Amino acid sequence: MSDNETTDGEDGASPGEEPTFEAAEYADGAVTYPPHTVSPDGAERVGTVDLREYEGRVVTWTTSTATPPGVREPNTLAIVEFEMGDDYDGPPVRALGQVAERGDAGAGDDGGAEDGEQFDVAIGDRVEPVHAGELREPGAGIREPESQDWDGFRFRPVE
Repeated sequence: MSDNETTDGEDGASPGEEPTFEAAEYADGAVTYPPHTVSPDGAERVGTVDLREYEGRVVTWTTSTATPPGVREPNTLAIVEFEMGDDYDGPPVRALGQVAERGDAGAGDDGGAEDGEQFDVAIGDRVEPVHAGELREPGAGIREPESQDWDGFRFRPVE
């Protein structure tokens, strides 16, 4: 996908398709997430990269036990560095996100896990992004639910 392509959905996906986990690609070869208009070195943005196509490794993680209204509790978060391939020579591509629950789409057999049980992660674990329809409960905040996007990506361990 490039910046010049159009899609039917607001989130970069056609209806019925899973949204993309979009990072920006620049003329100097760098990739950043979240996307910016110029690279860290000032190069122009030339396209996008879908981070769903890459595995990452957990750099660090933490579990929050005092979460905002509508956010699951406890809530494990991980900083993930994506493995962009041997030819990539730019800055590390990192993202912060929730760790997936065993019942998240594509997570496979939950092994009898309780509803909402999150995967365990450790530093160095390989993970992949998986789409989640709701990262938090839409009606729990002070903003109008229709004014926000509630979906996004979580990280699931790769076996």
